[in-house]
Amino acid sequence: MSDEFSHQARKRFGQNFLRDSNIIERIVSSIAPTQDDRLLEIGPGQAALTDLLAASGAQLDCVELDRDLADFLEKRFANNERVRIHQHNILKFDLHSLSPPLEPNSLRVIGNLPYNISTPVLFHLLKSHELIRDMVFMLQLEVVERMAAQPGNKTYGRLGLMLQYYCEIEHLFNVPPEAFTPRPKVSSAIVRLRPHAEFPIIAKDPANLELVVRTAFNQRRKTLKNSLKAIMSSEAMAKTGIDFSLRPETLSLADYIRLSDAVTDESIDSIEGNDSRSE
Repeated sequence: MSDEFSHQARKRFGQNFLRDSNIIERIVSSIAPTQDDRLLEIGPGQAALTDLLAASGAQLDCVELDRDLADFLEKRFANNERVRIHQHNILKFDLHSLSPPLEPNSLRVIGNLPYNISTPVLFHLLKSHELIRDMVFMLQLEVVERMAAQPGNKTYGRLGLMLQYYCEIEHLFNVPPEAFTPRPKVSSAIVRLRPHAEFPIIAKDPANLELVVRTAFNQRRKTLKNSLKAIMSSEAMAKTGIDFSLRPETLSLADYIRLSDAVTDESIDSIEGNDSRSE
């Protein structure tokens, strides 16, 4: 990064600026952008990655919340018609608003996500998963471990289950704290997420899958019977064939989809029963 812009990291935005050129080049090599790509960079900051992404010739949209940094980026790329800067909150940014309109499975998303909002950002992007080809993020190492966790692991939970429902997850490499200014107190990691072109397993209602997973892990020390009794009848539980004396971290994604489908079926049966009684 050149000295033409000086900007103190703002704690309220969770800013930590990547400085290590070897790490920067390794991230860009992992992305391997081409001039035919549609890229979206979240939180470009002082353009550590942006310069190299723009150099690929790709169509690059950058979403930056910090107004001063957005102004800096506007000036830096004023002569590059392939780069557009959006001074916006990514949590309120609609991917469908990008122009020209995105083709399905076309957008490549990159970002050094502020650790304090990384999970909400991931869930926000998944609302438009059909538009996304892949996502490469720098995240807190602990978050990446949770994303890739399998049943029985102490880090296994809502985040990993829901991301694995929508995406293939690949932990690429770790990044030490000294690669940043200011230096964070935690280690980071680079992760790649590829939304499934064809889902290996499909829930009847993803909203109910989210409900079941969230309800189960809100009380992860309780048995499934105790944690899910508020949203499932004992009859619905029995139909799943799942042992409800188990704790949430022991079940696979396929098991949770069976549970959520049972919740969906019970809801449909209830609606149909009410309709027949009202006739």
